Amino acid sequence: MPELPDVTVYVEALERHAAGRTLEGVRIGGPFVLRSVDPAIAEAAGRRVTGVSRLGKRIVLALEPDLFLVIHLMIAGRLRWRPRGAAVPRGRGLAAFDFPHGTLLFTEEGKKHRAGLWLVRGEEALAAHDRGGIEPLGLALPAFREALTRERHTLKRTLTDPRIFSGIGNAYSDEILHAARLSPLQLATNLDDDEVARLHEATGRVLREWTERLRREAGDGFPGKVTAFRPEMAVHGRYRLPCPDCGAAVQRIRYAENEVNYCAHCQTGGRMLADRALSRLLREDWPRSIDEWEAALGSRPDG
Repeated sequence: MPELPDVTVYVEALERHAAGRTLEGVRIGGPFVLRSVDPAIAEAAGRRVTGVSRLGKRIVLALEPDLFLVIHLMIAGRLRWRPRGAAVPRGRGLAAFDFPHGTLLFTEEGKKHRAGLWLVRGEEALAAHDRGGIEPLGLALPAFREALTRERHTLKRTLTDPRIFSGIGNAYSDEILHAARLSPLQLATNLDDDEVARLHEATGRVLREWTERLRREAGDGFPGKVTAFRPEMAVHGRYRLPCPDCGAAVQRIRYAENEVNYCAHCQTGGRMLADRALSRLLREDWPRSIDEWEAALGSRPDG
């Protein structure tokens, strides 16, 4: 799912391409994408884009005088800038936003129809799309600590809860926790002052570094490669690959449709975190430490 760095770079590209321009019309290509009925999507046609902003993981195009197009990419939604009048791709195409000098295509690479588009009227209607999380960048340490410890949850859940922090998802929470040298399953309410300070610093640093990296990659154009899995990442999506800091194999915990990636050596003192399904299956054979895991892996015929 595109998160704060990715969405920020999308917003900046849209500011360059669409802000101050007139939206000639919206072509809907997917039957599930439009999630609002009033105002009708046709009302967006002929209105000037007065601004582009990020609302959590959502992208908002403000239209004169009081309409807002809200785009939620979810996991597989993507935006692409194409020549004016470009066709909505068959199958994966959700919508096309036509401008005098080009067309913004909204696509989804999956089949679960999670990405969505809303047209709302007025600031109050737009506020209904705000999950309420605090913006993590530029956040003072006391405010960060207050948000972090508001509820008794694991660090992974706390960082990715849009009601607590805005714009952080599965990928960058893995990177943040690795940078802070903290276990994803440690309770947010159990951190000492030094750990809270490390997490605060790592959150800002990781999000800023990745935003700058993606800005450089996009240049003056439009982001062409938006993905949650990047080879430059330390742990996210790098199961069994070496941690860039210590060389130990990156581990994972799977749950539902997500997974947590972490380095046992750097983050949990060498202790393996239990994957509920797999540890239940293996029981006493489940490795308790990274050393046991690597020894077992090395004893396999293909190890």
